[in-house]
Amino acid sequence: MSAPSRFDAPGRTAAVGLVLPAALADAADGQRLLALRPGSGHGTAGDVTVADVLTLLQVDFPGLYRRICDETGRVRRYVNLYLDGEDIRDLDGASTVLPDRAELLVLQSIAGG
Repeated sequence: MSAPSRFDAPGRTAAVGLVLPAALADAADGQRLLALRPGSGHGTAGDVTVADVLTLLQVDFPGLYRRICDETGRVRRYVNLYLDGEDIRDLDGASTVLPDRAELLVLQSIAGG
């Protein structure tokens, strides 16, 4: 079992789990589950968004962020983020509000023939 994420600290609100495929774990210090808690600057538990989670990644796991988001900050076309089985693109995209203890599943599309 890996050590808890450094995001998993007292005083932060709205725990959000980011579940990574094995192919992205190397960019997250080998972790497949990151427990992210946007700080008070990101609002209250009721208004933490996917964009807030991506902002945390950009600061604390820049390599992982670059593999999920393009140079404009948008989720890459071949990367899908799911909240409760729903693609965030079918919800409100990066503006999707996350409930406390939500899990975002990251999946990369596989191309082949």
